[in-house]
Amino acid sequence: MFSFAKDPLIQGIVAAAVLAILLPARGGCAEAIGLATTLGIALLFFLYGARLSTQEALRGLQNWRLQLLILAFTFIAYPLIGAALRPTTALIGTELYHGILYALLVPSTVQSCVALTGVARGNVAGAIVAASVSSIVGVVATPALVMLLMGQGEGIRIDASVFGSVALQLLLPFALGQLARNIAPRVGDMAGRKGTKLVDRISIWLVVYAAFSKGMVAGVWSQVAVWEIGFLIALTVFLVAAMLWMTRAVPRALGFGYGDQVAVQMCGTQKSLAAGLPMASVIFGGATLGILIVPLMIYHMAQLIICSGLAARYAQRAEPES
Repeated sequence: MFSFAKDPLIQGIVAAAVLAILLPARGGCAEAIGLATTLGIALLFFLYGARLSTQEALRGLQNWRLQLLILAFTFIAYPLIGAALRPTTALIGTELYHGILYALLVPSTVQSCVALTGVARGNVAGAIVAASVSSIVGVVATPALVMLLMGQGEGIRIDASVFGSVALQLLLPFALGQLARNIAPRVGDMAGRKGTKLVDRISIWLVVYAAFSKGMVAGVWSQVAVWEIGFLIALTVFLVAAMLWMTRAVPRALGFGYGDQVAVQMCGTQKSLAAGLPMASVIFGGATLGILIVPLMIYHMAQLIICSGLAARYAQRAEPES
């Protein structure tokens, strides 16, 4: 039986959040943490590139059914759920509801959904492609959905530099890993499961600490009542559980194999705090975000804990990869 309390990934997530609450990164320290996070993610994708054969990477790109299904969950199913939750404004008010809605409009995480797919021994190549595509599509889809569902037609700006950031931080390290593997095959052996496991965890812990530190420094938590936090936690757990069930049932009904089912679950249920925070500052014109980002922070934390527990259970049942 899997125990949440004994899993190092979850322990690290909780510890990173608590540390950010008690001792948030500020000033130069925050900049250093941000740089470390960027480098950690780049290293993670280099290792994934070195570990995967070129044939596996191409199969992930060519699996269009997998990619379309993940995009459908991310940018169709979640926004529809967000729109259906509009009556909650009578209970929590418009501002907090907009925060919930915005959390459901952002793209998938990159590092965590790929890392969790790897932990669960799913289709890592497909997850890498899906996460990267989700980030790129989200640059256009998220602002468009905000305009449609939140009525924020004015002040929305899309910075084309985001495309360059995704390519530089994710795709370039992956390509360099592929190149290193082909030039020196031993690099692929060195970047095996044990080589990437530690980097997986550290990158996730850094993202949690950096994101929660930003929220603490901005004084976000003081703007939300305790009962509202409880409501958000309960709603988040319900949403994650419901989407995990849906992202398992649909690919099964469509005849997807185990590896693709895992990729759909881990990529199709994730919402990116790392992408959502800077994207919110762009979409809303640099205004003080306040409680708008609180639901996304809570959702991000809950999804990592729940999905990492599920991934660990899958890993215990799955056969080791060859």
